[in-house]
Formats: sequence, structure tokens, C-alpha cells
Amino acid sequence: MELINDLAWRGIIYQQTDEEGMKNLLEKESISLYCGADPTADSLHIGHLLPFLTMRRFQEHGHRPVVLVGGATGLIGDPSFKKEERLLLTTEQVQHNVRSIQAQLQKIFDVKGQTEAIMVNNHDWIGEIDMISFLRDYGKYIGVNYMLAKDTIASRLETGISYTEFTYTILQAMDFNHLYNVHNCKLQIGGSDQWGNITTGLELIRKMNDDSKAFGMTIPLVTKADGTKFGKTESGAVWLDAEKTSPYEFYQFWFNSTDADVVKYLKFFTFLDRETITKLEESVQSEPHKRAAQKALAEEVTRMVHGEGALAQAQKITAALFSGDLKGLTSSEIKQGFKDVPTYVVGEEDSTNIVDVLVDAKISSSKRQAREDVSNGAVYINGDRVTELDFVLEGDTRLENKFTIIRRGKKKYFMIQYS
Repeated sequence: MELINDLAWRGIIYQQTDEEGMKNLLEKESISLYCGADPTADSLHIGHLLPFLTMRRFQEHGHRPVVLVGGATGLIGDPSFKKEERLLLTTEQVQHNVRSIQAQLQKIFDVKGQTEAIMVNNHDWIGEIDMISFLRDYGKYIGVNYMLAKDTIASRLETGISYTEFTYTILQAMDFNHLYNVHNCKLQIGGSDQWGNITTGLELIRKMNDDSKAFGMTIPLVTKADGTKFGKTESGAVWLDAEKTSPYEFYQFWFNSTDADVVKYLKFFTFLDRETITKLEESVQSEPHKRAAQKALAEEVTRMVHGEGALAQAQKITAALFSGDLKGLTSSEIKQGFKDVPTYVVGEEDSTNIVDVLVDAKISSSKRQAREDVSNGAVYINGDRVTELDFVLEGDTRLENKFTIIRRGKKKYFMIQYS
């Protein structure tokens, strides 16, 4: 089967509850399937992407995605492979997070010509259930011994788990059962840490429905070849929110993928076909210096998450920084590109003579060195070389009257901010 073969080639399938049964189902009919995320923050990060992108692959083969953001389960907290209890969020925080995450996921599934995705919030049905109904209508179907055997719960027994988080797996099972009955949802997809919750959902569906035909599938944990955690940079997680991780930073994360990782990421995170990825894989071996695979990866994922305009801006910033010519960048693009460079704040009483600034900002080690740097043409202001020792940072050298970018040598950048 084309879809299953493609998923297998990409290395996306980790676990399945019934491989043959699911193959037969997908050959016979178009199905609804779901994947969920709890709104523990107001943005997803790239570690959340793979299960949702896998569901979009189903969408492109005529199946209907049901995209769940857990307004109810987000109020409880998933104990899956967490060492301690999560901090509970307020209802207002969760509602805000739900709206933000739904907007991000809508971009991924809003594909022209494809089956329209259904966006749901489990607070719409779980929020209406009272405690007695929860215990009588759902709790009686899931045994305590069954729950204790789950790795996600068993791993927390020594350190402690609250009844709140203990019941989480039942709440997620209720989601699957609800979507099975309301949207004829026959498959749940999740990360490898969700296997226990998915199988609890299948158990509940089996016990509450006379003719149940539902399946579960998990996606492998994304790792880096060197063993370090995927999706992390020195400044933290790589978020889908452009305010948390700018499109330029987002682009750079993918562009900086190692040769050892880039082909796997192309298979996981892009919708490029097998022939294209195979050619890019060959280029990694034959022309690694051209970084064609990394460029394709960065372009595809940035376009999908942030759009064509943001991709063009990220590429523009990248080209400008590579050449050292900043004159074509807007002030907002410069802010984006130099977000993490060393910064020195100049107050109203401070000297703005170039030699003094170089020393005060620790760009040059001494006034003598600063004079040599300027005289030798090693200092650039906003991309323009400065060789005059009496040069003053004023006028149009102050972008938006807020900052100036100084480059010393080929690649050492510094930002001067004005208070």
C-alpha cells in the first residue's frame, strides 16, 4: 500500500496495535484519525511536529484528520515519563493556550485540495461530565491493575503520583471513545510516549462498543546522531511561535542540521518525494559543502510553519549575514538576525566615538587595538567599513535610533543599544 510503504520508508512507524488489520482498513475505506496535544504552553515546539505531520500524510491520501487540543486534559497533566507532577495551569491560561495552538495547527492542515481537517477541544465533552458519571460510566471499565501495569504510571509509583495524574490515561481514553463514536475515528497517532494512553483508549472502546474496529500507531522519538536532544538550541526550545523563535532562527535551526541527521529529518519533516530526497542524500555524500539537503530542509519546514513571506525574509537575512552586507536589511530583519549577539548599552553620558565604543563594549581589548582595528579596515558599522578614528555613532548609523550593528573582522558581530 502506497501510504504505509511511504511511512515505512521514512522510518515513521514505531509501534502498531494491529498491522494487518490497519492495512486492510486503509485499503477498503477513507478513515478519520486523530492526534492530540495538551496546551501546556501557548505554542508547540518542533518536538511536537512529527505525529501531526504524519497525520497530514494520511490527509494527503484522502483520510480525514481530527486535530485535538486538550482544553480538559491540559488542566490535569499527562504523567507520561515525567519524573514529577506537572504544575497545574489556570483555566484562563489553558483556554488562551488552546486558541494559540489551534491557530498553529490550522496552518499545517489547511492544505488546498485535501480533505478538510476537523479541529476539536476535549473540554467540549469532558467538561460536561460530573464526577459520578465519570466513575460509573468510564472508571468501571478500566481496572486499577491494568493502569498500574502502564509504564507511565509504574515509573512514578516510587516518587509518587497524584490521583489527578493517575486518572489522565482514562481521560485520554474517553477522547478516543468519543471521537470513535462522533467522528467515526478509527486510528489514534501519537509519539512513542503515548503508547500506554493509546492502548487504554482501545481498551475502553472495546468494552463500550459492541463492534469496535479501532487501531493505534506511535511515531519514534526523534533523536540526533550525536545523542543530544532534538529541538533544543543554546537559547532553548525551537518554538512554532514566531515571537518565541523568529522565522530566521527557525530556518537556521534546520539549515544547521548535520550531514548525519539531515536525510532523516527530510524524511520525517518534509513532504518531498522519495526521488527528491534520494538525490539530496546523494548530494550529502558527493557535495557536502553545498549543503543542498540542509537548504531544502530549512526551506520546506519554514515555509510550512511560517509561510512563504517569512521564508523569504529568513533567506534574505541569511544571505546578508553570509556576505556581511547589511544595507539591504530592514531594522526588524536586523533585530531578528542579531537577536543573540553580544550587546552593549550606551547611555546618554557615554562616549559614542568609535574607538571608545569598541573598548567599552569589549569589542577591542584596548584603545591601541581599537585604533588599529579601525585604521586597518577591520571594523564595519551596519555593514559599511569605517576607517576614520574620529567616527561617531550618530544619525543614520542608529537604526530606529535604537541600535547599531558593529562587525569586527569577518564574523564577530556586536549590537550597540541606546538607552
